Amino acid sequence: MERPAGVIWIARLFLLTAAYLAGCGLLLLVRPGLIPLTTGSSLLGGLELAGPYMFLLVAVATALVGWGLLGLNRWARRAALVLAFVGVVLLVPSVSSSVISFRAGALFWGALGVIVRVMVIWYLFQEPVKEEFL
Repeated sequence: MERPAGVIWIARLFLLTAAYLAGCGLLLLVRPGLIPLTTGSSLLGGLELAGPYMFLLVAVATALVGWGLLGLNRWARRAALVLAFVGVVLLVPSVSSSVISFRAGALFWGALGVIVRVMVIWYLFQEPVKEEFL
């Protein structure tokens, strides 16, 4: 059973996100105040205010989804779709406020986040990809 290349890239994206969130969470635990909690705001959508443990919890969940995608598990595909959709919904307010106040940098990164998440959703909904999952 060969994994589709897109699934491998999406799994890598989830695993890199998990590594980033775990690194930030551990850094916040070891050295509180060294980095701001807002370092995870685009990935956590407001949950970063719960502290470093939320960083670690989301990192574990994201790593599980990435690992499950590499194993072509159906639950991981569904979880990736849900997480990507929730990410799009959570980024809409920041993109909208960036358009209104015309902050080009924030608009670029917010729009890029929406585009990547929509691409993940689109790819995982393709029929040939869907058939690859157990």
